[in-house]
Amino acid sequence: MEREKQLVSSINKWSSFMKDLTIALDIINILTNKMKSYQWPELFFTESKEILREKLTLTKEMVEIAHTHFDRTADEQVMKFMNQNIKFDENSLSHEFIVNFIETLPAETIPDSTKYASLTCLCNIPSVYIQTRVKFFYLFNIFLERTLPKIDFSVTSGIGFIVDRIRSIRHCILFITKYEIFSAALATTAVNLVSSEVNIKFDIVKASVAEHPEDTMFYQAYKQLKSDASQIFRRTKDEQVWKATYVGMFSDDQGGPYRDSITRICADLCSTRLPLFILCPNGRTNNGLNRDRWIPNVFPPNRSIPVDIKNQYRFVGQLMGMAIRTKQYLDVRFPILLWKQLIYEEVTIEDIEAIDILSFAIINAMEENIRKVKSLNECDDSGVNNNCDYLFSSIMTELTYDVVSSTGQTYELIPGGFHIRITAANFEDYCMHYRQYRINEFYRQIEFIRQGLYSVVPWAYLTLFTAHELEEAVCGKGYIDIE
Repeated sequence: MEREKQLVSSINKWSSFMKDLTIALDIINILTNKMKSYQWPELFFTESKEILREKLTLTKEMVEIAHTHFDRTADEQVMKFMNQNIKFDENSLSHEFIVNFIETLPAETIPDSTKYASLTCLCNIPSVYIQTRVKFFYLFNIFLERTLPKIDFSVTSGIGFIVDRIRSIRHCILFITKYEIFSAALATTAVNLVSSEVNIKFDIVKASVAEHPEDTMFYQAYKQLKSDASQIFRRTKDEQVWKATYVGMFSDDQGGPYRDSITRICADLCSTRLPLFILCPNGRTNNGLNRDRWIPNVFPPNRSIPVDIKNQYRFVGQLMGMAIRTKQYLDVRFPILLWKQLIYEEVTIEDIEAIDILSFAIINAMEENIRKVKSLNECDDSGVNNNCDYLFSSIMTELTYDVVSSTGQTYELIPGGFHIRITAANFEDYCMHYRQYRINEFYRQIEFIRQGLYSVVPWAYLTLFTAHELEEAVCGKGYIDIE
């Protein structure tokens, strides 16, 4: 009899989970594909009556009308607004507080540019639709809160349909929703060690001169910690990971030398003292945005990266994991493309242009010239071919299958590329290889950083975070990349 009760209870729980998951997936389909018509799940609105107060109940008509006013950028700003107001304290996390917060939002049929002054995409949307969207996302996150802990996120992209669908709307998941799950995973994988067990000696005199990369504070820490970093760095919040001893100086490390050593290590990373990172092209040319961002150094695409450099990149990732666990944030300035790749998010051409405004200028200009030639001769195919051939043989005669990297070095895009001229016939193929190189220029380096990061923190739930949220988890709120 008892066994039958347990079986019935399990079936009921499973049925409830499947119901919530189905509703969540239906909502995800609507959020990710506005071109296709999907049916709003009726149960979503039925539950809104039970979860939200009568005054805040959502209807299908309300949600559908509001939905037309929001694109991805506007939704990201709605979530930013919600995350700013729903914080990690006992009051803010209560359902009562959140409902009261929603109730106090403006609900007029005109925009409120004062209330949403810092959120440019929301300034021109009628306030009532913003309130409706906030209610909608809160209710959606309640369904996610019920389902996420029961889903296995330890599968990589392209393997699990449900996991991929949920990751596709990571920007719509409240920070508290994902962080509670992630922090539980952090707790179960933490390692308890006494900081005095790990004593790191630093020669700061040698580091201040740093005639060689091996003299830097980063490398000194790397040499002493690399073999056990994946365990040593799994501390809990506010714990001191190592005890820093400065050679030739008396320092009883009660936290000061430890924090100072981390500051010096970060200063090494964003400098020319190490071969790991370089200032981005925008910074070197004093052009465009993100001029203070440091990108991974570039290595010949047809050669392996030296083993010691690979391990140093892994150590950088392990330091990131340590920062996430201990809240001892790193003062490093990396571009959004690095953070995106760490969580398996696709890097775009816009991400590359954000750190190198001229990265696609040449091929964009070439494509524009060819479009102009074709438009002038659109009725005469032979004229198009002749003019395109003339364009390449006269104006673009020096171009071959190569690319100038972010360090200014020139590499072949295909074997023998230095000797293959660009013609009208192979131009599209050249553009494809060029863009492919640019998108993947830092892939190997960031992959090693990711390996290090995921050796310290559980990666499965980390992939629910956005790139900006990961950056904030590592660096704190002081340095956020401006796209």
